[in-house]
Order: sequence, then structure tokens, then C-alpha cells
Amino acid sequence: MKIVVIGGTGLIGSKLVKNLRERGHEALAASPRTGVNSVTGEGLAEALVGAQVVVDVSNAPVWEDQAVLDFFKASTKNLLAAEAVAGVRHHVALSVVGTERLPESGYFRAKVAQEQMIEASAVPYTVLRATQFFEFVGGIAQSSTVGEQIFLSPALIQPMASDDVAAALTDITLQPPVNGTVEVAGPEAMPLDELIRRFLRITRDERKVVPDVHARYFGALLDDQSLTPGRDPLLGSIHFEDWLGRSMAQAGH
Repeated sequence: MKIVVIGGTGLIGSKLVKNLRERGHEALAASPRTGVNSVTGEGLAEALVGAQVVVDVSNAPVWEDQAVLDFFKASTKNLLAAEAVAGVRHHVALSVVGTERLPESGYFRAKVAQEQMIEASAVPYTVLRATQFFEFVGGIAQSSTVGEQIFLSPALIQPMASDDVAAALTDITLQPPVNGTVEVAGPEAMPLDELIRRFLRITRDERKVVPDVHARYFGALLDDQSLTPGRDPLLGSIHFEDWLGRSMAQAGH
């Protein structure tokens, strides 16, 4: 089966392409780096010739509110139009758990707009909403740092490894479209401030985490439902400490 992965050279896309090829499928890594640009439409029609499935794991290059909204709207519009012409039978998109619950965040608003466009199209689809990736934990800490202190909400988060995201996405891609949303999360929920505390402890970072219920997460106030999945999500198997230990070993720390 020919499967086109939009954003196929990125963190999740490259893992997904590898998984699909190992299962015997023709997986095309499509990105501006390989001559396919979903925002301008460059190379899109050619890439989709003969494709049964398109998986969109692309991400905006900048996170400014209007720019990220423009990116997802233009990219999704072009993809869905090209898929309809090419006769694609399944559009799979990677989104984020909690998108509709955090309207204060421009990024989450953009993901909601993307999902709405997919739902309104004639192409059968599945949206996989994932929780935050372990790979982003350092960035979360940095974005919340003031001096030597990190101000974070104690609201629950259920993060996961990108390998687990790619594994779930592989299964979804090879199954029939559900014309709805599926959620996937890590094996353990924990307070956000505690997650960052664990990260700092293992990486021997001396910054202090300060729990603050009013601290914003990329512009949004959080509660225990904001970043956690609903009932019966798919669950990854990789725990945070195991992932971080392996990552540090691979980096030579």
C-alpha cells in the first residue's frame, strides 16, 4: 500500500515512515526537504499519485498565533483537495489531546480549526490526538523559567514517548478510517510541576520548580482535565525515567 507521510522527515514522521516500511508498505516521506510543500502545494499532486492513505504529521515552523493558524488552514485545505482528486481513501492527522479545552492558546485554536476542516471534508479520516511528548519536557521547563525558578501548574499531564506516538499512528494508519477521534497517552499521569521536577533531578539541573495554579501553559490556564485524555485512551508503554535515561545515555551523558 502506498502511504504518503506529510512531515515525513520530522520527529514523528521519520519514525512512522520507518515503521510502515518495516511492515512492507511503500511509505513516502513528504516534506519541503523532499520537494513536497503542503502550504504552497508544490509537488503535492505528484506525491499523491497512487496513494491510498495520507498521514499529516506536519507542524508549523513558527508558533505565533496567526502564523500557526494560517499554516494549518492552508496546508489542510491543499491536502484535502489534492486527496479528493487522487482518490485517497483515508486521511490520518496527528493532533493534541485537549485541543478544544484550551482556547486561550493560539496553537490549540489552530489545531481545532485543522480538525474541523478534516471533519467537514469528503475524505474518510481518523484524527489521532496524542498527549505531550517527553521530547518537549525541556522546552516546557525553559518556557516557564524566570531567573532560577520555574513556575508551573500542578495540573495533571500524561506525557508519552515519540516512539509510542509513532507506534499508535502506525496501527491507526493501517486500519480503516473511524471518521472520528482516537486518543493516545503515556502510561502515567502526574502533576506537571512534578514531571519537570523529575526531569531536573535526573539531569542535575539546579533550578527550582514553584507550583502555581495560575501559571500558564503556552498561554492557557490548566486544570486536571486540560492535558489528560478521556475514557479508554490507547496507552504507550514507555515510562518517563526509562526514556530519559536512554536519551541521556545516547547523548553520552
